[in-house]
Amino acid sequence: MEESKRQKQIAGVIQEEMNDIFLRFGINMMDGGMVSISQVKITPDLLEARIYLSLFQLKDPEAALKRIEDRKGEIRGELGNRVKQQLRRIPELRFFKDDTLDHVFKMEVLFKKINEEKNK
Repeated sequence: MEESKRQKQIAGVIQEEMNDIFLRFGINMMDGGMVSISQVKITPDLLEARIYLSLFQLKDPEAALKRIEDRKGEIRGELGNRVKQQLRRIPELRFFKDDTLDHVFKMEVLFKKINEEKNK
């Protein structure tokens, strides 16, 4: 189902604010790696925000995701303070690992192997 204009607007606002919150709370750098928000999706009822995190060069991505989950209340409270003038209700936050980069790297390796075999 296609996202509505309102869903896209709210997702944009939340992504922008969440990037700033992650920076302020020091969540963007963990375990020698980087955490960034790659995408935010809002449910049609606007009550849940699905936040997709790109975890780059982290030693233990699952542990990092758990640490972010543990701070979800604190993060949602800060988000609420920032967007209370724009939203009636602050959506519940759900964090997911975005593995798009992993797929890109795997594809690059495969293409490199194909080219090497082709050139033999």
